[in-house]
Amino acid sequence: MVQPPRRIASLFRCLAVAVLACGAVASVQAAPAKPARLGLCAACHGETGMAQIPGAPHLAGQKLDYLREALKQYRDGRRNVPLMRAAIGPISDADLDELARWYSAQTPSAPTQGNP
Repeated sequence: MVQPPRRIASLFRCLAVAVLACGAVASVQAAPAKPARLGLCAACHGETGMAQIPGAPHLAGQKLDYLREALKQYRDGRRNVPLMRAAIGPISDADLDELARWYSAQTPSAPTQGNP
């Protein structure tokens, strides 16, 4: 087997490090900002999406499209859950999207007893 010249091997190592560093920076930049309307949601579902009360579902790591559509359905009354409809209220599409992005980006942790 022919060994590549040291210069080329060094160049490949530098390139690999640069690619990995760019990926890490991109993932940090992609993290959503904490939504302004998170407070009421966090009372039941937790700030990081791990439910705080029995019976409330964990939202951490759920698919973005699922969360977005579920929130729209609660807001519009297509999901008839009075507590959720009252909690969401007349939320804008932009606020709704922020909440869905936030919870979908959270990493689930070990669930506490009594929560799904």
